[in-house]
Amino acid sequence: MSILALKIDVDTLRGTREGVPALLDLLRRHQVGATFLFSVGPDHTGRAIKRIFRPGFFSKVRRTSVVQHYGVATLLYGTALPGPDIGRRAGDTMLAVRDEGFETGLHCWDHVKWQDGVAGADADWTARQMRLACERYTDVFKEPPRVHGAAGWQMNVDALRQTQALGFDYCSDGRGTHPHLPVWNAELIRCPQLPTTLPTLDELIGIDGATADDAAARLLALTAPPGADGPQTSHVFTLHAELEGLRLAATLELLLNGWKVQGYRLSSLRRLYETFEPMALPRCEVGLDPVPGRSGTLLCQRREFLSDFDLARAA
Repeated sequence: MSILALKIDVDTLRGTREGVPALLDLLRRHQVGATFLFSVGPDHTGRAIKRIFRPGFFSKVRRTSVVQHYGVATLLYGTALPGPDIGRRAGDTMLAVRDEGFETGLHCWDHVKWQDGVAGADADWTARQMRLACERYTDVFKEPPRVHGAAGWQMNVDALRQTQALGFDYCSDGRGTHPHLPVWNAELIRCPQLPTTLPTLDELIGIDGATADDAAARLLALTAPPGADGPQTSHVFTLHAELEGLRLAATLELLLNGWKVQGYRLSSLRRLYETFEPMALPRCEVGLDPVPGRSGTLLCQRREFLSDFDLARAA
């Protein structure tokens, strides 16, 4: 049976307090697994207004009804309102996720700061942000995080190096087609990546007038099985506690039902990770590339190196 791993990014205090419990109820009802990745430091969502100069930012805001999804208060955090500390204010909700038997992991310390700053950051800045996040996660869960999924799919080479140094079993930091060992400018990173393989709902809604139901239909078309004799395909789908946990919950339920009909085992990232030998994964070049429906560039999987000779030539 092919696996479709559900990766849940939790970006804000509201998403943690309201979206996460709603998602737990939905997942419990469908008896499926998922991985919750938490933002554990200050909620500075309001500072995302600085993205107004990015190409595509305004079109995404119009398409996805940001105010309705996030709420007015959240959009003022870090500007007109002080940014609440998510880990301290909602640690009990995070623990409830683990106690329900779901995998938990680390998203970031400060979502906006990471998403807007890591691409141009140096090694010290990057290490400090990841260390702060790991320390707060450990303070909440009394154990270090074993999986990392970068905020906004934003990474740099120092962040990739930190995934090794901090001892993550695996990460889901970028976009791509299949699990791999990332290679950045010919430097091999020995922490496996399980990239998001499917578009997110907020990347599809509003494109050519598409509704939420249209977006779900497109996703189900992308995951349609190739046939009884075709190869098994696994996917990673990223959803957000602030979106699918709240106003898009009905659309998520359509997807869960559709994927079960298609024969997928809906599970955590950990279940997918356990299906392969990490160091036997293909080595794939990674870099920052545009993705349809999102502004700026994201960490993306590129070509696969077929041999050590190919890797040496790339250096």
